[in-house]
Amino acid sequence: MRSRKVSPIEQVAVHGLLIIWLLISVIPFVWMVSTSFKGPGEIFIFPPRWIPRNPTFNNYIDLFQEMNFGRPFLNSVLVSLSTTFLSVLIATMAGYGFAKFHFKNKNLLFLFILGTIMVPGQITMIPVFLLLSRMNLLNTYWGLILPAIANAFNIFFMRQYIMGVPDELIEAAKIDGAHEGWIFFRIILPLARPAMAAITIFTFTGSWNNFLWPLIIATDESMYTLPVAVSVLGGQYTENIAMQMAGSVIVILPLIIVFLFTQRYFIKGITFTGMKG
Repeated sequence: MRSRKVSPIEQVAVHGLLIIWLLISVIPFVWMVSTSFKGPGEIFIFPPRWIPRNPTFNNYIDLFQEMNFGRPFLNSVLVSLSTTFLSVLIATMAGYGFAKFHFKNKNLLFLFILGTIMVPGQITMIPVFLLLSRMNLLNTYWGLILPAIANAFNIFFMRQYIMGVPDELIEAAKIDGAHEGWIFFRIILPLARPAMAAITIFTFTGSWNNFLWPLIIATDESMYTLPVAVSVLGGQYTENIAMQMAGSVIVILPLIIVFLFTQRYFIKGITFTGMKG
């Protein structure tokens, strides 16, 4: 079938809608960044000034000096990086096992793992909380990290991608005397980088933005992560909108940096995984 030629009017309409959608998405972010550099007198000026007349870093300085925002930031970095590394490693190993190994009840076990995706996280929070309480892991880093490292979606995602790795590569390595560890680290991991980059973004974003679980587990302010700290900031400094916006910028900026460095692999991973049934 021949593809229909798109008319210039349709191209203009599509690009116009995309530009409008872009503005709707970007304007709140631009306002947030702009407000974070404003003094108290510039915030409520109407019409609002997109570029502050007297930009200041005092809002960011006050966050780290008066609010001790550095500790929640370090907590978020430690928890998010640890959760992402362990989750991606476990998902890749499990995906490799389900894709290339043959063992009894493999399909049944895989369906059981997929079934857990349909279970809302709110249902498992109380049992997991009680379990961690008996293990004395409340208000600890391990209590924040362990419940998130086994992700059923990540396992499914990696399994779909690794299924496309040719079996001949693995068989040739085994004929040459390579053991399973060598095959996994020297063949599977390099080939699975695009898919690993994709779930890295998913996992890091989810862990970095996670609010409810750290709020439940962290009973002391020294264990707060950034989302919890920002919510406390909003409750204590309801009138200091500029400081709240500065805290929001600090929360969002690492996510943008991670995506910029991994977007090439992310798009490739999504593309190839979606092609394999």
